[in-house]
Amino acid sequence: MSAPFLSVDDAGRRLEAVGYLPSRPISTSAFLMDRLEKPVLIEGPAGVGKTEFSRAIAQALGRELIRLQCYEGLDEAKALYEWEYAKQLLYTQLLKDRIGELMTGAGSVKEAADRVAASDAVFFSERFLLPRPVLKALLSEAPTVLLVDEIDKADPEFEAFLLEVLAENAVTVPELGTVKARHVPRVVLTSNNARELSDALKRRCLHLYIDYPTKERELAIVRGRLPQVPEKLAQQVVAAVSRLRGMELKKAPSISETLDWVQALVLLNADTLSPDLVAQTLNLVLKHEADVEKAKPQVHALAAADRG
Repeated sequence: MSAPFLSVDDAGRRLEAVGYLPSRPISTSAFLMDRLEKPVLIEGPAGVGKTEFSRAIAQALGRELIRLQCYEGLDEAKALYEWEYAKQLLYTQLLKDRIGELMTGAGSVKEAADRVAASDAVFFSERFLLPRPVLKALLSEAPTVLLVDEIDKADPEFEAFLLEVLAENAVTVPELGTVKARHVPRVVLTSNNARELSDALKRRCLHLYIDYPTKERELAIVRGRLPQVPEKLAQQVVAAVSRLRGMELKKAPSISETLDWVQALVLLNADTLSPDLVAQTLNLVLKHEADVEKAKPQVHALAAADRG
């Protein structure tokens, strides 16, 4: 495990070193979540780097990243643990002679049941426990980063359960008792604002809103990820994407789609962005046909966006 972040500047440098270009607010949130040991709730549109933030934090701090993908119907069992019933059954078969000895001499069914019940601890122990992401993050021998991705897709009941875990850094397994974190995980929660999250959850978290980057920052991201791209082409694509985001689209292009567009244009041997190239490749950056049709009349303006 690497050392904790020493300052906001240290957090920023270490995030950059693992390929994530943070703004000052992002570096500040990274530093505070680490030093305060508080979860950070990241909100913002899809594709602006919310999930990537957690990967960068894990790499910068030298921690394992454990991800819990949220969805409607997610319950505690799927987030916490399951019992390996097949393994329990196998052990039962292997130990059947010993179980038979245990039953010998029992004077009644109740006494036999009591004897079997006394051995429950053998079959409901960590040997048969299959940790799911939340419990895995708490039980890990090495420090971890727990990503709770798209918490807004989970039901409010699951959100309430998660509050207890975040507040106590512990969970209760009925058969084992309370399990406390061996190392306090760094927790990142992301939300695309599919529903309003509770005030109780927000109170327990630092809050970070990540919006689409400025043209300058997005250009720096393109240069960092794709250093072989001609400078003029990178500038034109970033300017065109910025213009597209200003349109009323069903889904504005994300940073990853900017990178995909640039890479595709390089493969097409483009040095600059022309109206024809924009028209031919809009489907790479806009993922709804209605958005493509809306943007087509703007191909000349998009190709010239860096001069606007």
